[in-house]
Amino acid sequence: MRGPEGVTLPASLERVARWALLEGGPSGGIPALVVHPGLTAGGGRAPVVVWMHGRTVNKELDTGRYLRLARAGVATVAIDLPGHGQRASHGHLRQPEHTLELLERAVEEVDRVIEALHDPWWERQAGARFDVERMAIGGMSAGGMVTLRRLCDDHPFVCAAVESAAGDLGMLYASGGLGASAGLGPQEAQPRLDRLDPMLHVGRWRPVPLLALHSEADRVVPIACVRGFVERVRQRAGPDAAVEVRLHTWPQTGAPEEHAGFGRVAAEAKGEFVGFVTRWLGVG
Repeated sequence: MRGPEGVTLPASLERVARWALLEGGPSGGIPALVVHPGLTAGGGRAPVVVWMHGRTVNKELDTGRYLRLARAGVATVAIDLPGHGQRASHGHLRQPEHTLELLERAVEEVDRVIEALHDPWWERQAGARFDVERMAIGGMSAGGMVTLRRLCDDHPFVCAAVESAAGDLGMLYASGGLGASAGLGPQEAQPRLDRLDPMLHVGRWRPVPLLALHSEADRVVPIACVRGFVERVRQRAGPDAAVEVRLHTWPQTGAPEEHAGFGRVAAEAKGEFVGFVTRWLGVG
């Protein structure tokens, strides 16, 4: 599969990256950017992070993250969320009033991504394999919300890390998020909120290590929308010190709306993310 028109990856990343179409999406496949350290190291198996971007952007946004992971020996499968990137035919999903629809579609697709990672095609055609016993999942903003909801059902992931994401969607909607400020009324929103809100399903959360990164001043996803959820997850983990559940925050980052990336602490945030993931995937 070719990459998006006009998109050029940094040379250091291009050597370990492939664009792919993962089978099983509602439009015939899920476009993915696959970064695997084995592509330049004569093949081999690597643990993998499934990564999902935020609303309105695409999988190619965060190449620095993918390169850091590859250098640490971890593969990344970054997908385009429905309606984003190379899936522009469903472009209405980029609009705020359709955020809940976007989340629901994306949650349903996570299992298709997992199935694709088991496909022996990767070894036959690309000379690289994924260690499916060591999979992590994560995402930024909307991608992080998809992550938290998916983890409330049975899953194969070893750990998870999210950035600027809400675990309490009801609180976020009440604050004007998730399309409320764009005219999505309670009658339209409530059925999906009931299905999608991680806070309503956290009772089924299987304790796994979780890192949540957030700006205390986030004006899009207020910190309260994740703080209470992380505390509930910590309670689920109980006194077991082997399960790390951590909310790492900064008073301010200088990012747009204190939400889109981490501004002047972006490098620190990526370091926290990569350190957490590699530690729990048993790398290094």
